[in-house]
Amino acid sequence: MTRLTVEQAAREAGSDGSGATALNLSHRALSDVSCLSTFSKLERLDLGYNCLVTLEGLSSCANLKWLSVIENKLVSLKGVEGLSKLQVLNAGKNKLTKMDEVASLTSLGALILNDNNISSICKLDRLQQLNTLVLSKNPVFTIGNALAKAKSMKKLSLSHCQIENVGSSLSACVELKELRLSHNKITTIPLDLAKNVKILNLDLGNNLIERSSDLKVLSELRYLRNLNLQGNPISEKDSLVKKVKKFVPTLRILNAKPLEASSKSDKSYGKDNLPSKYDPVEIDRKKDKRQQSKQHLKGPEEPEVKTISPGVTTSALGKSEVLDGKERKKDRKEAKKSEVEEPANDSKSKRKDDVDHTGRKDKKDAKRKKFVDEEDIDAEGIDNTEISFADLVFSKQNNSEPKLKDSSTQEVAPDRKFEELVIDHTKKRKKSKGAVTITDSSVLKMISSVPEVGTDGLGLSGWDD
Repeated sequence: MTRLTVEQAAREAGSDGSGATALNLSHRALSDVSCLSTFSKLERLDLGYNCLVTLEGLSSCANLKWLSVIENKLVSLKGVEGLSKLQVLNAGKNKLTKMDEVASLTSLGALILNDNNISSICKLDRLQQLNTLVLSKNPVFTIGNALAKAKSMKKLSLSHCQIENVGSSLSACVELKELRLSHNKITTIPLDLAKNVKILNLDLGNNLIERSSDLKVLSELRYLRNLNLQGNPISEKDSLVKKVKKFVPTLRILNAKPLEASSKSDKSYGKDNLPSKYDPVEIDRKKDKRQQSKQHLKGPEEPEVKTISPGVTTSALGKSEVLDGKERKKDRKEAKKSEVEEPANDSKSKRKDDVDHTGRKDKKDAKRKKFVDEEDIDAEGIDNTEISFADLVFSKQNNSEPKLKDSSTQEVAPDRKFEELVIDHTKKRKKSKGAVTITDSSVLKMISSVPEVGTDGLGLSGWDD
């Protein structure tokens, strides 16, 4: 602990010396500041976080307007009685047992005395300009008539006290905008609160309020925007949100949450509003969807065979191509004569392997219902991540023929030669011998599940992700 000297104070004041109007002496472990009596022009003084036990040395600083002595070891406020110009006094986190010394500070606008041992509030009738009073975390049992003439009061905090009844003690505070009474023993919302019509923020959390009828007085607080009732028995009732919204339609925040979000939560789990998974309509819709998916996956016992072009056929499921015995022999002979026809035959087996390899994924894709508007599928459809590549190709019957030399339609054969998958839905195009022509959209949908579009060799697709 250190005793402040005039020389030290002068150094802190700088060039102004004893004529300084502001001085910061916080966090200095000071135990005695009586030498400041010579600094008669001081208007702002910060003595917070020191070891002061008395403020008697400040009685001569008659021009003080702002004083902070937060977190010291003060047991009384003796020494501030004559500071008639003082507007802000912060003496929180000390060891004060009473506050009578401030009753004569007629210019005081803000008084902060939280975290002390004050058990009663002195009458503040002379403090006509007092607009902020903080007495939270003090063993205060009652407010009484201490604020009977506090007509300028706008912010009042008495949280974490031991108040049981508010009554009409706040009736005179007609300008009150923020009232904090959380963590007390209040059992009912006072009817006289209706006189505090300008309240914006009301905190009554963690009390003993349980009757829904108490909420009716809130209808008089037409400017109320923030209400906290959390921690009260009444907050456990499902009807709380509905009733509060009825009485205070302008409320924005309830129990530290936006009122809209609270209302949605209440509707979702109310008695008359079951969660969506228990909705009968939703259950029927899901059943129909599962049945349709099963039928789509099961399909006919034998695949329906569609003729695509003379000599080449394909099933509706696209698993294999059906050829006549003669045509198979013919194909084999022609395959021996020309090496060009060999990659085409290899492409059959490769596609079959690809289809089998991606079978599981195709089953999952089959469950998804993709509704594509035929009039909207154009160049913009490429940016739609819900449209598969096959849907883009077969979206319109009169589409122009797709380009075949794109890398997206090429596959690498085992001998590292490229082969082309010929996509043709016009009968005028001349077909190469042995090449497989596929025009059914379901076949290409299964093939398109293999990562091939926009992959650039990375094995990623830009459409089916």
